[in-house]
Amino acid sequence: MLSNLFTLKKSPITSLGRFFSIKLPDEPSFLEQVGLYFDQAAKYTDLPQGLLKYIKGCNVVLSVKFPIHLTRNGKSDLHVIEAFRAQHSHHKLPTKGGIRYSEDVCQDEVEALASLMTFKCACVDVPFGGGKGGIKINHRKFTEEELQRITRRFTVELLQKKFIGPAIDVPAPDYGTGPREMGWIMNTYTAYNPDDINGHGVVTGKGIRQGGIRGRAQATGLGLYFAVREAMKVEKNAKSLGLSVGLKDKKVIVTGLGNVGYWAAHFFNDLGGSKVVGVSEWNGAVYDPNGLDVEALLKYKQEHGTLLNFPGAQNIPNPEDIMSMDCDILLPCALEAQINRDTAPKIKAKVIGEGANGPCTFEGDRILNEKGCIIVPDLYANAGGVTVSYFEWLKNLSHVRFGRMTKKHEENSKSLLVEKLESKFGKKFTDHEKRLIVQGAGEEDLVNSGLESTMVDSFKQIEEIKNTQKISYRMAAYILSIKKIALSYTDVGLWP
Repeated sequence: MLSNLFTLKKSPITSLGRFFSIKLPDEPSFLEQVGLYFDQAAKYTDLPQGLLKYIKGCNVVLSVKFPIHLTRNGKSDLHVIEAFRAQHSHHKLPTKGGIRYSEDVCQDEVEALASLMTFKCACVDVPFGGGKGGIKINHRKFTEEELQRITRRFTVELLQKKFIGPAIDVPAPDYGTGPREMGWIMNTYTAYNPDDINGHGVVTGKGIRQGGIRGRAQATGLGLYFAVREAMKVEKNAKSLGLSVGLKDKKVIVTGLGNVGYWAAHFFNDLGGSKVVGVSEWNGAVYDPNGLDVEALLKYKQEHGTLLNFPGAQNIPNPEDIMSMDCDILLPCALEAQINRDTAPKIKAKVIGEGANGPCTFEGDRILNEKGCIIVPDLYANAGGVTVSYFEWLKNLSHVRFGRMTKKHEENSKSLLVEKLESKFGKKFTDHEKRLIVQGAGEEDLVNSGLESTMVDSFKQIEEIKNTQKISYRMAAYILSIKKIALSYTDVGLWP
């Protein structure tokens, strides 16, 4: 058991889409917030202060500015682009984290997200250090050709500073970026490193044809579903909230119908038997106590650019107000700091599953805990993305699709078993039954299975610490991560 690996001690503490770096009045910044959670969790350990200080701090941050010629209103001008890349911890290599394109990108933000990525990877046993990057631009104001030049130039800056490589630092998509940008980065890297046989592993989140992995698109949303599902399997949790065990018939509200929000809503509906009653986007929200058709809602958003006026649903013009509507489970999958000292008191949900990074401020977290809510924290709940990115990285290093060498053998073995069973009992399976029984595991099957196993095993470890210390899931996850990182340093002799 986890408790056999290290000692925990009691603390006097009694209670505990886009991700813009928002600094709210009288609340800590995102970086300060992560630091406060770390400091609280550290009080439950017996680790020396020097080691804790080393684990907490960001190892290195690269800040660059580079010129790009852009044409605006028929005139060519030189624009200076500002960008950052933070590597929080090198206890495991490579470091890993997304690159975002946003006008709100700043050093504080990338350091906060890099540190959160370190703890996230440790929490779910993904052997990466935490990293994060960003380019300070509004991607909507640039053409595809301009974005490609900016992306490739930033990649060259990273190459020159040795800040990128399959064994050094591996970026991934984030707000404003996707498989297209990852393809540009990979192509630039391999052009400068033609002899690197593992060059495709320099980024994850790529398209399938570029070495991406099946199941990556839905990974964060599916991981969030697994995380909340595990929390709601615990009878003590359900009883304390006055809810039945499991997700069936639970009313769910999702903020943000981007990649994470959509897939989370999809899986809560299809796999969990939940009822998605509310969804928000930046320009409005809709609510229907009888349940929304998630697939139809996504199609409506793509056609109209808004959720408002979706047939049969109540309009909520101010998207923030959706969080105060009646529901059992709230899944914040969009804005950072959306649950804060002002919004937290209005929330009716009893379970919060953090699909976004930092959706709940330090003060918002305190208020929800005082209300008795169960918060499934970001460093665990949205770790599905980096988990499957790890699988993609492994695929790129092994140069073979998962399941390619095993699927047919598995199907042949199962077919033989079916034939023996039919012969022994004198009954035939239907063709449909045979297909279900005989089908071998392909890449996406293996990815989803590996993701589920990761989320389930990690939850068990978090739950053990939570019950032992009688603390929140967030504190338990931070303690788990800090201890795992400390053990990594112990193994190499940094701390006896």
